[in-house]
Amino acid sequence: MELPQINLVHKLLIAFVLFFLASLVLSVPLEPPGNIRQWHMTSDVKEVAGKSYDYIIVGGGTCGCALAATLSEKFSVLLVERGGSPYGNPLVIDRRYYGIPLLETDKYISVAQSFTSQDGVDNVRGRVLGGSSAINGGFYSRASEEYVCKAGWDKKLVKEAYEWVESKVVFPPFYLSPWQSVAEFSILEAGVLPYNGFSLEHIKGTKISGSVFDEFGKRHTSADLLNAGNPENLTVLINSTVKSIIFRHNSYRNETRAKGISFMQSNGTLDETHEAYIKKVQNSSSRGDVILAAGALGSPQLLLLSGIGPKEQLRRFNITLVRDMQGVGKEMQDNPCIAVLVDSKPQNRLPDPPQIAGITDDYKIIVEASILPLSSNSSRVNVAAKIAMPTSKGVLHLNNTDPRLNPSVRFNYLTSENDMQECVKMTKLLERIARSKSIAFFLGESRQEKLTSADVDLRNFCKKNVRTIYHYHGGCTVGSVVDEHYKVYGIKGLRVLDGSTFSDSPGTNPMATLLMLGRYQGLRMLSERNAVSDYNVKDKTK
Repeated sequence: MELPQINLVHKLLIAFVLFFLASLVLSVPLEPPGNIRQWHMTSDVKEVAGKSYDYIIVGGGTCGCALAATLSEKFSVLLVERGGSPYGNPLVIDRRYYGIPLLETDKYISVAQSFTSQDGVDNVRGRVLGGSSAINGGFYSRASEEYVCKAGWDKKLVKEAYEWVESKVVFPPFYLSPWQSVAEFSILEAGVLPYNGFSLEHIKGTKISGSVFDEFGKRHTSADLLNAGNPENLTVLINSTVKSIIFRHNSYRNETRAKGISFMQSNGTLDETHEAYIKKVQNSSSRGDVILAAGALGSPQLLLLSGIGPKEQLRRFNITLVRDMQGVGKEMQDNPCIAVLVDSKPQNRLPDPPQIAGITDDYKIIVEASILPLSSNSSRVNVAAKIAMPTSKGVLHLNNTDPRLNPSVRFNYLTSENDMQECVKMTKLLERIARSKSIAFFLGESRQEKLTSADVDLRNFCKKNVRTIYHYHGGCTVGSVVDEHYKVYGIKGLRVLDGSTFSDSPGTNPMATLLMLGRYQGLRMLSERNAVSDYNVKDKTK
């Protein structure tokens, strides 16, 4: 087996030196990116209440920020985020605190909101400007060409959108940490070949990829993309939760149109609500939209709270029916993950986000490694793998009518035989990695004993140990809830653009593609508006 042209001992020595130098750099306070912000951000709901905008985007997350920046180039945009600002928060910005926000959650204001699916698996969702890009591992890797073709996206525009994102918030690794260097060797040792070095593409084998952490260990969330927008056209309202979409029904045309939103302060009371509206224009075909970018839980939840969804479910909560749409909340998926702890006990190691990925089994299994904190002074070293294309599907339901609280979701992990067989295969691969010579050398310990031997024992192991890798998606899928332009079926002026529209999670993880999609679809919407305007001008000159 051909390994990289440098042995593990030498590479570890280099990694330790660079890691030490980087830790010195990290101790020097740097100006946060927020200090160069020119766009307007406020948490005062009264600044926005009663005003009209060309576009209203609900959710300042991975996709929403890229979309807002793009649309603001030509039109006024209101971006509403239920959480606060990431700027000035070291738990979000500093690499050395990776994973800590996932441990420190509360009901209404923490940057991560925890939930437990009905499967009994603990999970989190982002609640901060920047969304999940503010709390994840920062690993950036594009979708495969096959995924782009299947989605029906324009390849040239997709490439341009990826490159736009990468020019602003994506960085090649300045160094590999000692653990990532070991992970690289151990994944190769387990047979995940070829070795591809650095690549942003989704390719078979073991690779190093980009990150939203820069060379100083500072995270660049999707919120940084707002700096590329037109500050004169962009208003960002934080710490505000949208309760519902406001509709207008035209009985003469027999059409329903989204005309605005009803919202509240996130730490306020449900009865203190405010409204913002979509600007009226003479030609309704060139009017802007309300766009939901609230994530795989938030967007279907908000459609349901607004009266769009299965009528039986809405009736149980006395929600006025706007449109009976059975697909809302359906086809929920979360990629099943198995994580193996390779150290014998917790230690005070610095948290370490993934920089390496192993892509194998015809793209069906993806491996990564990290050091995750258990507390502020305790962590564990792990190797994890996910099933990239699960077939098991679940469903999302309302729990209540408070938009700040989590809906109920069941992902039905490993209920299909195909997923269970993949999990057994995945667990065997993890065992080979965990028992590699590279990891034993790094830890200074003897090689791990086998987890178990028989396939029946591995099936039970999978059932007991399945967890999330936070790549859940679905609930507003293309073809079921929205069309290929992400417009909600049967409703004018309403779109959904986020992971809830995905039927599969792209690439090694969805962040890169969600960032791209916000830019991509924003450009297409600008083009659509220009085409309508040109048509109207020609029509008037006839």
